[in-house]
Amino acid sequence: MHSAPSVSPPRVAVLADDLTSAGDGAAPFRRAGHPARVLLSGSPLDGHGQEDGVLAVDLGSRLLDEAGAVARTRAAARALAGAGLLLKTVDSTLRGHVAAEIRAALEGSGRRAVVIAPAFPAEGRTTRDGVQYVREVRVDESEFARDPAHPVRTADLARILPEAVLVDAGRPDALFELLPEGGLFVCSAATDADLDRIVAAVPDHRAVLWVGSPGLAAALARHHARTSASSAELPPSVRPLVAVGSANPATRRQLALLAAEPGAVSAVAADPLRAADTPVRILHTPHERRADPGELTRALAASVAALAGHAPFDGLVLTGGETAEAVLRALGAHGIDLHDEPEPGIARGTLAGPADAPRVPVVIKAGGFGDERTLVRLHALLTRVPS
Repeated sequence: MHSAPSVSPPRVAVLADDLTSAGDGAAPFRRAGHPARVLLSGSPLDGHGQEDGVLAVDLGSRLLDEAGAVARTRAAARALAGAGLLLKTVDSTLRGHVAAEIRAALEGSGRRAVVIAPAFPAEGRTTRDGVQYVREVRVDESEFARDPAHPVRTADLARILPEAVLVDAGRPDALFELLPEGGLFVCSAATDADLDRIVAAVPDHRAVLWVGSPGLAAALARHHARTSASSAELPPSVRPLVAVGSANPATRRQLALLAAEPGAVSAVAADPLRAADTPVRILHTPHERRADPGELTRALAASVAALAGHAPFDGLVLTGGETAEAVLRALGAHGIDLHDEPEPGIARGTLAGPADAPRVPVVIKAGGFGDERTLVRLHALLTRVPS
């Protein structure tokens, strides 16, 4: 992560622990009229032309040990401390190095106060009395507690951040009195209206570090909306590719429905897809994960790169943050220029890379997001075929 002093501060900076979090943290601002770019981890922060827009940085810290995650988060927060609005995204099911990265971002940013609101009501993720739920089930009792790579250990934010003050959903106005003293403030929220009230209760948005999931990003974007940015419609894809690396049960159900579409070809390696003359081509990691998840992700990315060279695709759907990161890196991209947010928590854009690289449309989705037909709809969005 580069932290050279020549970095021009963007209007909005988003620090995320993986690629899908960066995409769905920036996408609401794009919808609200801000130009936005998402950078892969390790990319230089300067020279991306987002001084008047949004720069979302994938720190790749979910794959690191805690010490590495802290160092990378602190450095990025310091480099982007001059942003008008600084948002540290966290997973809405509390996976990853949540507490360590929040503290590191606070230290690097130089802010005195942190407003933490991880609720994402559109996906059924809510915060009640400082405890995180997914569709009314504590996240540490949900399927996310059994995540093979990043299991959730506790749903209680008071245990994760014992120094934090809990702010009730019915009293967000308490922030007005609490913030001048500094510290960490965990805000409960069950609806988008609750998140809007939290945002409205903070008198100076530049003075705090914001921490949350796409729900908070959307509330901040609504508060800071600009005139809608006009942009050309992305061209339809004729031969898109769907790459699924997430082991989340919700994504696997989505994969099963897409694979059942007429003519669909689904495989765990590139060879069966090379000669497949169908618009529904799917690469995925094995359903039974007996190998290291990182090895499976790298193998999937290598298969995508192999197809790019021998059976080119003109659109991508990527599911799972680590999958998306690995695939884009294998394709030589350094990020994504965002186009829109077709569904809550899902980002669509074009690959950003070398000047001679093709501007391939891409959609990225976190593993646990969406209903059972989400992948069918996203594939149809790329091809403009009614779903």
